[in-house]
Amino acid sequence: MVLVESHGEKDDSNEGTVVDFRGNPVDKSKTGGWLAAGLILGSELSERICVMGISMNLVTYLVGDLHISAAKSATIVTNFMGALNLLGLLGGFLADAKLGRYLTVALSASITALGVILLTLATTIPSMRPPYCDDYRRKHHECIEANGRQLALLYAALYTTALGGGGIKSNVSGFGSDQFDVGDPKEEKAMIFFFNRFYFGISLGSLFAVIVLVYIQDNVGRGWGYGISAVTMVIAVAVLICGTPWYRFKKPQGSPLTIVWRVLLLALKKKNQPYPSHPSLLNDYDNRKVPYTPRFKFLDKAAILDDNCAANAEKNNPWLVSTVTHVEEVKMVIKLLPIWSTCILFWTIYSQMTTFTVEQATIMHRKIGSFVIPAGSFSAFLIISILLFTSLNEKFFVPLARKITHNPQGITSLQRIGIGLVFSVAAMVGAAIIEKERREIAVEKEVKISAFWLLVQFFLVGAGEAFAYVGQLEFFIREAPDRMKSMSTGLFLSTISMGFFVSSLLVSIVDHVTDRNWLRNNLNKGKLNNFYWLLAVLGFLNFLVFLIFASRHQYKMQLPIEPESGEKELKGLNGETIQDMEKKASLQAVGEVEP
Repeated sequence: MVLVESHGEKDDSNEGTVVDFRGNPVDKSKTGGWLAAGLILGSELSERICVMGISMNLVTYLVGDLHISAAKSATIVTNFMGALNLLGLLGGFLADAKLGRYLTVALSASITALGVILLTLATTIPSMRPPYCDDYRRKHHECIEANGRQLALLYAALYTTALGGGGIKSNVSGFGSDQFDVGDPKEEKAMIFFFNRFYFGISLGSLFAVIVLVYIQDNVGRGWGYGISAVTMVIAVAVLICGTPWYRFKKPQGSPLTIVWRVLLLALKKKNQPYPSHPSLLNDYDNRKVPYTPRFKFLDKAAILDDNCAANAEKNNPWLVSTVTHVEEVKMVIKLLPIWSTCILFWTIYSQMTTFTVEQATIMHRKIGSFVIPAGSFSAFLIISILLFTSLNEKFFVPLARKITHNPQGITSLQRIGIGLVFSVAAMVGAAIIEKERREIAVEKEVKISAFWLLVQFFLVGAGEAFAYVGQLEFFIREAPDRMKSMSTGLFLSTISMGFFVSSLLVSIVDHVTDRNWLRNNLNKGKLNNFYWLLAVLGFLNFLVFLIFASRHQYKMQLPIEPESGEKELKGLNGETIQDMEKKASLQAVGEVEP
């Protein structure tokens, strides 16, 4: 008995087929597992080193070297990060539609390397920067801001890096998880900790970036810091390609986005068609790969067999009628959207760690003896917090939760997300209180307080990310249809993207509404604490909405197992027939049983 996988429509005979690099059925003793996954995740590790090395210290370069205003610099950083994660949708689309995850990751890593090389040039060539500005001129606002020509190469480098990084992010976790067979109890057990260990590993890369690379950028030279990142990315591409014989591959089955918009279009086109007396009269009901659910019933109309589809040949024409399987897969995607919308604000709060928090550090006391800690390196405490709580999740929280709930997952993905949201709200409350005290002491007593007070917000946001990132990644990959693994990862990344874009929008709105009174280049004359309070209130309201959506979400049911010896009823992993599962789904839809 094997798991039935839901794949593309073009070649059902290849459903669930996993092959090696020669196209032959895999030998599990020689392919996949942690070795293959580790080689693959090296690309994401290097991408994280590059991106964190850029994002966590870019604002100091924009303000200090290019003489761009604080608000505009924050917007440049958040737009870069937003574009990087939004381009994950494009990377997921290309992988699912045509290229496959392996080729998409390899090409994207190469593009990222090119982008960081361009960034090295942009920050090294003297003509790409405005004239040096000393403290006297800064005080009297006489610094010359970088012009369009000087910014052109910088933008080209940043968005080339974003294009490649988006392709890596949306596919590397899916390609890594492909190396485990969830139908094998031993590999399924390894898979349980895959996402946690994946995130722990890339967080180590982030720690290296914010401690080592940021120090090199500030004290040796930007070119050296970005040059090391470029070399790291080139090595990652070489390692990924050399590991090819050990990988397991799943062939692309066509774009899931095509299926989504086609089902929506057909449902709209057939909106006046009456519903059949029973769902079994819908197209290809008997061959469905996932249980039928009554939610979003209007989409069922896409699978209605009307007069135009009466002929047997027309039943297989996806442009005239959808199958029940495709309709149910679209329903799964729609079910993700409410949770998707409430994840955005977490990343809006997180984005402050790369912008205003770094600016706070620049005007606070950062000395330990004679050594001055770079402002961007304080982000190391964010990463340390992530590593700490990721380890605690695996070693303490999850095992404890398993004993209490008797659930193999321990903490569900939605519970992880909820905990992350709470931490993010607490972080903004702490940040607002600390900034108010910092500004008052700086203005009234003309004393710089220690930048180590910023550890409160770094620690709380880091703890929140350890829960929210893993929870969101697991949620979107597990709850989406199997054929849409890359796209669902892209959907997750789009929440990060939207969070950064919302941050840019909020900064612009607040800057305009307060007449630049809250967010000023000189933080001592601004009211950054009010901006943090605004984020805390928005985060709290967002958490209440999340609780409503989470309480109504129905987790995706386990995929059915192929029947033995011509058995008619498909049975689920827990022994339920698919008919029992559909009945349960119907009761859940009307609230008669718990999900």
